[in-house]
Amino acid sequence: MSEQGAALPGRALRWAGRIVVRNKIATAATAVFLVVAVAISVAGTRSSGSSPQPDPVAPGFTLTALGDPGHDITLSQYAGKPVIVNFWASWCPPCQQETPLLARWYAGQHGHVILVGLDENDSAASALKFARAKGVTYPIGTDPQLAAANAYGVVALPQTFFLNAQHRIVDRVYGAVTLADLAKGVRLMDAPGP
Repeated sequence: MSEQGAALPGRALRWAGRIVVRNKIATAATAVFLVVAVAISVAGTRSSGSSPQPDPVAPGFTLTALGDPGHDITLSQYAGKPVIVNFWASWCPPCQQETPLLARWYAGQHGHVILVGLDENDSAASALKFARAKGVTYPIGTDPQLAAANAYGVVALPQTFFLNAQHRIVDRVYGAVTLADLAKGVRLMDAPGP
């Protein structure tokens, strides 16, 4: 191999290295530009001249009542009233911790707050046994095919949605709710609308 032929791989590597460095710089510059553009866009939407986006409307649902196959649980049966919708399952470890707290809290509300549980991807027998053992007295709908969960965008359990009287979602809690979450959600549910 000639001296010139032996030098070609070295030149090719240096050339490739320069291209990589240029591409890294271009990629970094593009990323910085995008971050700045998004920040300016977000800042612009929060200016005093723009109106806030309305809260999303909660998807309706009609599900069979747990333990009472002849009856349905529907969101529309609570028309004009604020509602808490809690997605859970008996096999879900955080739900096992959350449900007794929800049951005690709901009992202490003496009917002043509507809470509906939606049991997801669970057997009715397991869910019913679990709900009874945890002292649940609020209505529960069964959602074995995840129709309601999919409509609400639930990808992990538990999740809780707080709906105002117009059934707009005013708050959402990922994971087990706390008493502080419940107090905040109820305040938002009861806040006067725009």
